[in-house]
Amino acid sequence: MPSSTVVLFQDETKLRLYPVLRRAWSLSGEQGRVAISGKNAQMVLSCALNIKTGRRITLPHPRMSAGSFQQFLRKVRKAYRGRPIAMLLDNGGLHTAKASQSLAKKLNITLIWLPKQASELNCVDQLWRSVKSDISANKQYPSIEQHAQAAQDYVQKLSKRNALTKAGVYSEKFWLRKLL
Repeated sequence: MPSSTVVLFQDETKLRLYPVLRRAWSLSGEQGRVAISGKNAQMVLSCALNIKTGRRITLPHPRMSAGSFQQFLRKVRKAYRGRPIAMLLDNGGLHTAKASQSLAKKLNITLIWLPKQASELNCVDQLWRSVKSDISANKQYPSIEQHAQAAQDYVQKLSKRNALTKAGVYSEKFWLRKLL
């Protein structure tokens, strides 16, 4: 791999309008309250994380599909014009679709498949834990679009150091530590 290669981890998460319920503080003896509308909707947020620079590229989608992933690949290519890209990701159907693989090859993006059932290897999957905890848990947004915007803003406004810390890149146990 040439030294100019951009190494990215990529993943998606589903955001639901109906809030994720987690433990929350409340007065002793009182049950915590989470106001909910009873309505539900969902969106998908894609993210690529550069493990050397901490740069995040995000894109919301109405649903998880190969077409959405291909749109995301185009956005990643625009962000890193002219540089080779190695993208580590799970082998979900939207990623392995022939059209997705063909587009990645055309865009000079090498897709590197992580082992099945090994979400702990994907830095972006670790970042989603913070998003779900800090942005999604115990909060009902007025619309799914506002929820997706809040999640996207959260990811983008993290400092480089904070993003890489939340993603586990600075951990002594990070499996690609030698690349840093």
